Amino acid sequence: MPILDAAELAAGPAHSGAVAGAPSYDYVIVGGGAAGCVLAARLSEDPGVSVLVLEAGPAHAGVAEILDASLWVSLLRGPYDWGYDYAPAPHVDGRVIAIPRGRVLGGSSSINAMMWYRGHPRDYDLWAESGATGWDYETLLPYFRLVEDWEGGASKERGAGGPMRVERSRNPHPLATAMLEAAGELGMPVLDDPNGPSNHGAGYANFNATTTPEGRMERWSTARGYLEPALARPNLTVATGAQVLRVVLEGSRAAAVAYAGTRAAGSGSGSASAESVVRAERGVVMAAGAIDTPRLLMFSGIGDPAELSAVGIGVAHALPGVGRNYQDHPLLQGMTFRAKEPLGPVRDNGGGSMVNWMSSHADGRPDLHAFVAQGPQANPGLQQLYPLGDGPLFAVSPGLMGTRSVGWLKLRSADPSVPAEVQPNFYAEPEDLDALADGVEAVLELLSTSAYRELSEGPVVPSARLITARERRQFVRTATETFFHSCGTAKMGTDEEAVVGPDLAVHGLEGLWVADASVIPVIPSCNTLPVVLAVAERAAELIDGRSRLPGD
Repeated sequence: MPILDAAELAAGPAHSGAVAGAPSYDYVIVGGGAAGCVLAARLSEDPGVSVLVLEAGPAHAGVAEILDASLWVSLLRGPYDWGYDYAPAPHVDGRVIAIPRGRVLGGSSSINAMMWYRGHPRDYDLWAESGATGWDYETLLPYFRLVEDWEGGASKERGAGGPMRVERSRNPHPLATAMLEAAGELGMPVLDDPNGPSNHGAGYANFNATTTPEGRMERWSTARGYLEPALARPNLTVATGAQVLRVVLEGSRAAAVAYAGTRAAGSGSGSASAESVVRAERGVVMAAGAIDTPRLLMFSGIGDPAELSAVGIGVAHALPGVGRNYQDHPLLQGMTFRAKEPLGPVRDNGGGSMVNWMSSHADGRPDLHAFVAQGPQANPGLQQLYPLGDGPLFAVSPGLMGTRSVGWLKLRSADPSVPAEVQPNFYAEPEDLDALADGVEAVLELLSTSAYRELSEGPVVPSARLITARERRQFVRTATETFFHSCGTAKMGTDEEAVVGPDLAVHGLEGLWVADASVIPVIPSCNTLPVVLAVAERAAELIDGRSRLPGD
């Protein structure tokens, strides 16, 4: 079935028997992003089930900036980005930090940097220990493998033939190769595959992308890998420009979804048309991401009673954990160096390699991560302190993957056009600040190796070694941005702040599931896209009872 816009959906006939005057589908999926595309493809595999996807943004096809891996930075703060910001916080000098989120089919898998990395096995054992029973690494590994079409073929850790193409660079930039050589000089492991048996050390990056015969790297989003092959199914309907307003509860059951057609695509929610309602006979699956899923639950009257009452929203179902437990990885933008020679055209996604290592605060897993960038990485605050000047520049920017700090998301108003307050609370736990300060020193050491001395004239940001711990901590505060790894705001578990159980059903309600990054109870030490897709794959199985794992 072709992709509809919201107006066509609202004007069309009921799909399978009108109830209370509204169109009706078996499953209504809220959000056509990274997780939503997985759910759409998997739930519609049963031809006897009707599936509707409601996506606020536009379609993805034909957008050159989305397809061309080298252009991904141009998508940030543009028409395919929600344009959200983190609220100011004292630990980052009161700055507002942009938090890109995809507003397009494929969601953030259509605008991100395409880094494909799933971290350390212990990350997922912590989920199970926190109350997400049955979500340990050994249980999740088959779903990670199910997602992948890895260029190297199937192995114990990797999958082949799955919907998501995953490749390394065919022609790594010399800056990317130097990272591996520099790590080796310092006695660190050089990894054949960061998604292999160990993630400690340096290796060429994996990308959810593919290389064309002409040598150009193209993005492989979930809209491309999952949704496009399913669009011909008559039981799958996808509506773009459909801004979901709330889930409609009838007693303790999620019975319908209210939405409005957006008149214009762009940053923020955009203007909207009149409200429409669509029924969900079997249920509603929330896949709007770690910001919009809890926001929409709150607008539906599902959340902490005191917080809902404070903004004038009636309480339909008390769940105090909605919006709490917000987690993200801080990234420094960054650490920039002057190259001795011009860097040439951008290759791949503008990076190409990564390194993982342990700070003095690590718990036995690598908690620090850095990647190479074929250009400068310095936010406005750093550029005021350290002018970039002329000539070719590159960066090696570290981030903290072992963060302990936890934040929140709260409504500021009952008006859905008013953005929510999103606060990651970076460095609320002092160990996080100290660990990333260790990372600054480690990157400067990495760049002092002969591998990088052959390519670099020396540091620009910071322009000299930061001698004291206080100097390094202040540099971290000034340089902090985000890896875009929002998660945790509708966590799974069994404690009083858990929003969903290990079956991903919302506690105390029928016919309502959450199947995106919101359910992650403890942020893993990695890029979150492959994690979200593994969650969504398992969610489809939990919802419809159909296993997609080989041999089942």
